[in-house]
Amino acid sequence: MSNPLKIGIAGLGTVGAGTVRMVTERAEKLKAATGRAFEITAVSARDKKADRGVDLSGYEWLDDPLAMATHSNVDVVVELIGGADGIAKDLVEAAISGGRHVVTANKALIAHHGTALAGAAEKAGVSLAYEAAVAGGIPIIKSLREGLAGNRIQRVYGILNGTCNFILSAMADQARDFDDVLAECQKLGYAEADPSFDIDGIDAAHKLAILSSVAFGCEVNFDAVHVEGIRQISLTDMQFADELGYVIKLLGVAAVQGAGGETSLEQRVHPCMVPKNAPIAHVSGSLNAVVAEGDFVNTIVQEGPGAGAGPTASAVVGDLIDIARGANIPTFGVPADQLKAMTPVPMHKHVGAYYIRLMVVDEPGVLADVAAAFKKHAVSIESVLQRTRDPGEPVPVVLTMHETEESALTGALADIAAVKSIIEPPRMIRIEAL
Repeated sequence: MSNPLKIGIAGLGTVGAGTVRMVTERAEKLKAATGRAFEITAVSARDKKADRGVDLSGYEWLDDPLAMATHSNVDVVVELIGGADGIAKDLVEAAISGGRHVVTANKALIAHHGTALAGAAEKAGVSLAYEAAVAGGIPIIKSLREGLAGNRIQRVYGILNGTCNFILSAMADQARDFDDVLAECQKLGYAEADPSFDIDGIDAAHKLAILSSVAFGCEVNFDAVHVEGIRQISLTDMQFADELGYVIKLLGVAAVQGAGGETSLEQRVHPCMVPKNAPIAHVSGSLNAVVAEGDFVNTIVQEGPGAGAGPTASAVVGDLIDIARGANIPTFGVPADQLKAMTPVPMHKHVGAYYIRLMVVDEPGVLADVAAAFKKHAVSIESVLQRTRDPGEPVPVVLTMHETEESALTGALADIAAVKSIIEPPRMIRIEAL
């Protein structure tokens, strides 16, 4: 029997406590799967006295988590502190330098520093594992890096933030306003007091940057991700989407454009109009889903819980199992020094169809002004929906546009916003071809 795998856990919040519980409750199963016992030998967190619902008395408590990096009784450091920089980054760098494997759920750290950390880990001959950083309990990193490694991935996209999906699902299903649902999420603990990280799309963008690297063999480039959140989505937009045959989802989408040596990478997070018949349209509540399109496998869809103690701990333990088995897989699927620096596709170059909602004073000539602006910028209208109200009252006018380059559309909308009869900024949602 091999030596036990000795584990140090830094960060004992929901995921840390869940990891302790899973390692202890599934001890025999883990040993049978890997031929090694799993032993938690050291733990660290800010508050030693906090009640975490698990017994920590048998583990060495370290006031300084950095001590794990050189601890003689730690083979693997599990970093669950969080944050792109600070103590989390220091710990991971020190652990790698000290010859310890690293497992992390820290999406921000990997999104901002993943390429450099991967290079350091591979040079040191240790693993840097991060399945728990993307989509919680969905094993999408393993799927892309291993199961689909023989495919050329053309596009990967998904619902990558459960809070946003919960809010949008409740708005659509219960005919409720954004602010109302967000307040409920905060009351239930689904959203933070400051929900910006989730509802402004940053969390999803971190995850998309990581998925892009694994899917396309490129350097992690969070700064190249176009990011928009869901604050501007209204119940009115939800209702028009339903009438037009769509649902609204916050998606992260990454796709390679071009061929051969001329490829570039589009990475974007924003609300999308998704056809009702698309599988991802039916992913509701706080669930996540990831879709990958490969040249041999065609399309695969994986759906599951994207956060929480159990699902995220499951991903952490899955990485520990790989380490215990001696798996030696490059961090992002190919050696770090072979990761490509792909040219980003700016959002103004995006080509697609669009939903536009205008609030107009219903008076003669206003639609002619709108049509003239679209004609000026060579943007083609596909359909128009208009509601009738009393003359002089504001009325919503909804247009869907044929595929066009986004720069042309934004130029037209800037002209339309200047029309006197348009009483609020035009609302635009991209229609995603899935």
